[in-house]
Amino acid sequence: MTGPGASRCAAHPDVETSLRCGKCGRPICPKCMVQTPVGARCRECARLNKPPTYRVSGPYYLRAGGTALGLAVVTGLVWGIIETFLPHYIFSLIAAMGIGWVIGEVVSLAVNRKRSGWLAAIGGTAVVICYGVSYLVDYFRVGYISFGLYQIVFTLVTLSIGIYFAVNRLR
Repeated sequence: MTGPGASRCAAHPDVETSLRCGKCGRPICPKCMVQTPVGARCRECARLNKPPTYRVSGPYYLRAGGTALGLAVVTGLVWGIIETFLPHYIFSLIAAMGIGWVIGEVVSLAVNRKRSGWLAAIGGTAVVICYGVSYLVDYFRVGYISFGLYQIVFTLVTLSIGIYFAVNRLR
């Protein structure tokens, strides 16, 4: 490949190449080349960073955790009290959808609309805590909690719906 326009790769001096970085013009070999939407670039110029929406720092996780925990306790208390007066299974499914969406939306607003897998995990955990708090309200009202097969399956379905809605707002 010796000829006009051929030069040596900046990172691998033993490799001749006619490729150049589209930004800085540095000679690059196919091993060093990073294909970007605007053409071939060297590794330094390509630096593929995450978009700002997906860059979440520690303080954002703390803010999300605090918001999710507070919201989970409050909505769990409200959910448990409402189920005392309206103990229908359909209401629980609809409430799980709404609570999952609200937790996801409020946590998203608290962290400036940032998104990540860990934020989604925080939202899903908040739904589980919320459901647990609603069970505690029921326990203090009745004095016991019955766990039959139907109740366990219904609880898993309800939790799955709530977690689905919360996670989709944050991931």
